[in-house]
Amino acid sequence: MLSPYRVLDLTDEGALICGQILGDLGADVIVVEPPGGAAARRAGPRWHDDPGPDRSLNWWSFNRNKRGITLDLESAGGQARLRELVRTSDFLVESFAPGYLDGLGLGYVALSAINPRLVMVSITPFGQTGPKAHWAASDLTVYASSGALNMSGDDDRPPVAIPVPQAFLHAGAEAAAGALIAHFGRERDGLGQHVDVSAQTAAMMATQGTVLSEAWGSPPTNRMAGGVNFGGIPLKFVNPAKDGYVSVTILFGSSIGPFTRRLMEVMCDEGFVDEATRDKDWLNYTTMIVSGQEPLSELVRCLEAIGRFTASHTKAELFRMGLEKSLLIVPIATTEDIVLSPQLASRDYFTQVEHPEIGESVTYPGPFAKFSGNPIAYRRRPPLLGEHNAEVESDRRAARPGPSATSSPRDLPLAGLKIADFMWVAAGPWGTRYLADYGATVVRVENAARIDAIRTVGPYRDGKPGTETSAGYSTINAGKLGLSLNLAHPKGQEVAFRLAIWADVVTDSFSPGAMKRLGLDYDSLRAAKPDIISISSCLNGQTGPHAKLAGFGTMGLHIAGFGEIVGWPDRPPAGAAGAYTDYVAPKFTAAAILAALDHRRRTSEGQRIDFSQAEAAMHFIGPAILDYTVNGRVQGRRGNASPEHAPHGVFPVAGKDRWVAIAVTNEAQWQSLCAATHRTDWLTQPRFATLEARLANREAIEGELAFWTASRTVDEAEQILQAAGVPIHRVSTSVDALADLQLVARGHFLTVPHPEFGSVVIEDSRMRFSATPAQVTRPGPVFGQDSDTVLRDLLGLSDDEIVELVAEGVLD
Repeated sequence: MLSPYRVLDLTDEGALICGQILGDLGADVIVVEPPGGAAARRAGPRWHDDPGPDRSLNWWSFNRNKRGITLDLESAGGQARLRELVRTSDFLVESFAPGYLDGLGLGYVALSAINPRLVMVSITPFGQTGPKAHWAASDLTVYASSGALNMSGDDDRPPVAIPVPQAFLHAGAEAAAGALIAHFGRERDGLGQHVDVSAQTAAMMATQGTVLSEAWGSPPTNRMAGGVNFGGIPLKFVNPAKDGYVSVTILFGSSIGPFTRRLMEVMCDEGFVDEATRDKDWLNYTTMIVSGQEPLSELVRCLEAIGRFTASHTKAELFRMGLEKSLLIVPIATTEDIVLSPQLASRDYFTQVEHPEIGESVTYPGPFAKFSGNPIAYRRRPPLLGEHNAEVESDRRAARPGPSATSSPRDLPLAGLKIADFMWVAAGPWGTRYLADYGATVVRVENAARIDAIRTVGPYRDGKPGTETSAGYSTINAGKLGLSLNLAHPKGQEVAFRLAIWADVVTDSFSPGAMKRLGLDYDSLRAAKPDIISISSCLNGQTGPHAKLAGFGTMGLHIAGFGEIVGWPDRPPAGAAGAYTDYVAPKFTAAAILAALDHRRRTSEGQRIDFSQAEAAMHFIGPAILDYTVNGRVQGRRGNASPEHAPHGVFPVAGKDRWVAIAVTNEAQWQSLCAATHRTDWLTQPRFATLEARLANREAIEGELAFWTASRTVDEAEQILQAAGVPIHRVSTSVDALADLQLVARGHFLTVPHPEFGSVVIEDSRMRFSATPAQVTRPGPVFGQDSDTVLRDLLGLSDDEIVELVAEGVLD
């Protein structure tokens, strides 16, 4: 779909996924490495533990569909060659420290003078500007800064991260969406711009709005192994089975409460709960707990009963029961389970890629989405170091025509784009929020008879549950128009169809078959509007034996393999916190939509996109999956330990449940750490003298470092080690995030008017555009807030038609 475009990829480590997404979508991506190779080539795991530069499974995971060259950007020749490549490129993506390229004469201002059409995307820990822009950072410390780390792990141990580093994967996938948003505007007005991506705010999506708890007057969200503690309400999702572990999602409200009720019916039939427990008001249970009508001890008793019930069955029995009885139960999958999944096999997910240099075909995670007209193909295996130097040197691609000079203000990149949004909960709506932030008109369709689950999840305004009091709902759906429509009514379906035909893109996250029953499936829409683009996003995709599994990100994270690998080796899986795949999938969703739109602009062809949240999210643990397909190793839990770095972990500081993340990633940082902590004796101890020795004696060095941090406040620890250039950051809470001078300087938290509460705080876009910054002026709409505007102004209904719809209960 993006075959006309060239991308120069100057990123490293997790940020490399940006170029891979663009390459998967068809772009010609040239990854530019220093002569010694990118750092990602030195990271494990490795093909048969071979130390060679082309054997890193970490490198393989994020570099398919790319060509590779080497350039010494600090030499005059390397700089000149890059400038030549920029003349004929559409995108440049980089992850150097802020100001580094400017110092070489290769910053955005200089490069845009060469090619005004260039979209340049910069990925950094905290963004290009602000008081922390030049802080020493690692993936672990950035993840700590986002607030996501604080939610994950056992409450009697340090917060625990996902062992495949995630912060720069969030930023890289965010950058792919940002690049395509800027490109959409560039193809209209002829000018590129600079997109500034902060890994801190990109990863902050993984808090699901709980970062707003303090601003909304809600109790904090606390970590809890195998679940989450929302404002003092413990919700445990990981439970034992006879032969391992399963995830059971137990939540409440009109959309999820019925699942909980069915679970209790099954448990009652098997004698694990009594009839009184079965018959509790599971729809309004959150309100009952918060009000004190139901004691918290009752919820705890029910959670314990669930654990006894699951322990009496095997994982397969429980999963089969979930499919047959529509329960929210899935096994906690290992990487082996993923590769052997019958669901993924039925969708031909895993893809064979030939590696001639090793004489093998390697099994990779497959396409992140299925496109009806332009399927993703793995055209190239990851490049060897400098493999395409000569090929790219001889490729004298013609520069694309530049724009005419203009001084007119530029519209938002997506202005004029129309989206009929039937998404719900988090993964889908967050994907369409990207579009709303940058000018698209997004009409969110709701049904008051089936309240969106995200409206029933905290944090709540002043800690009070209600359909309009959810901070997560307000930030996830910011900037959208709200249409409250009864889709069960035939005339409601007629209005929905009219809305779909008005739109450029129709999005949904219903179970497979639901849109067809409503007459809104792709074939029906295409018959009326041949160039329509339709994307259906659900847990497992639209086909396969598990397609109809009703599910949420709390289950998707375990299907995709994030549950089993997070936690401590001596304890059950802690799982990534919350509904983790709901925070990964939206970035891929937005990129898929934008690529399909660009293809339509050039060809007038529409497209259907079958999007599985689990399949897309698996790319965030690609190295662990390849470690199984290549080496037969099943990754287990290892706490915060890194196989490449030590010390690397989360350490206590003064105060209740206060922590800092510290990661020493090179020898210079190790020497600085020893000097800053006045422990230069560590440098002379044989057990700590080399990286190999520190890795072997990890517990000893990290125990001594914990002793140092424990006697200091979080501010003191940060100030001392940052001054020495050692990556450190507090494990941020909601209170920390709202006071974070970096987030304040970049205006991440916005106060916007709310029709019921006067004003509320929501999150801004997670990127900064140099020419057309996002405009976020309102939170998610209250029920039916814009129904009249949508029906009258967008769809052209008359007053009489609207009155008739109200009278017949269509506008609920």
